[in-house]
Amino acid sequence: MVATANIPTLELNNGTRIPQLGFGVFRVDPGETTRIVTDALEVGYRHIDTAAIYGNEAGVGEALASSGIARDELYVTTKLWNDRQTDAQAAFDESLAKLGLDYVDLYLIHWPTPEKDTFVEAWKSLEKIAATGRAKAIGVSNFLVPHLEKLLANTDVVPAVNQIELHPAHQQPEVTGFSREHGIHIEAWGPLGQGKYPLFDAPEVAAPAEAHGKTPAQVVIRWHLQTGNIVFPKSNRRERMAENFDVFDFELTAAEVAAITSMEREGRVSAHPNEVN
Repeated sequence: MVATANIPTLELNNGTRIPQLGFGVFRVDPGETTRIVTDALEVGYRHIDTAAIYGNEAGVGEALASSGIARDELYVTTKLWNDRQTDAQAAFDESLAKLGLDYVDLYLIHWPTPEKDTFVEAWKSLEKIAATGRAKAIGVSNFLVPHLEKLLANTDVVPAVNQIELHPAHQQPEVTGFSREHGIHIEAWGPLGQGKYPLFDAPEVAAPAEAHGKTPAQVVIRWHLQTGNIVFPKSNRRERMAENFDVFDFELTAAEVAAITSMEREGRVSAHPNEVN
């Protein structure tokens, strides 16, 4: 039996709750998505993070439908793509249809696309969607402080989350600090650095892995959890999914957390939010 009860939840600023550990399907082949998400659900994950641009919402929906898991035990996030910010209602309806759901738990603006300057308009559409209950919570992704400031100054609903690239080498303290000051929870994408730097070989990670009898990946996921991030590592392999899920039977010391936090070096490994338009 899977130990789904072990997954902590966090309360969002609208009173809903989100599982702190989830499963991401970025770059998961649409043809393999149903199998992979089914594996993740069988391992114990209940929080699935997808997006319209991933092209795999239908596969996620098929896995959810065939799982036999009650809808209220599942947490599903999807995202509005950049070219639909002025057409958000229709884009949302399309995502919902592909997922085969009556509602999603969280709907995000995927990127601010500052050159288009349409994210405020998109957010107002998300506010209307949320008011209908078809999105239980709404949030943003890849928003920097200036984007958040503009959003907060021109709209009524504070985002529930800000999903950003976050891993030990790139922790975005300015963005996380501003977000948390305004009651916006941080979701970390690319939480293990996407394999683009030798994170697991770093002594700050390797030493606690040895001390706790855990893998370096488990240590980094645990660091995310203990620092308050919502995190959803991805893997196509069931054994790795299970490894990433097995992070609730140990705790890093304050010194171990601090050592990993000290690895910050502004080491972004993906696109800068001002350059994605």
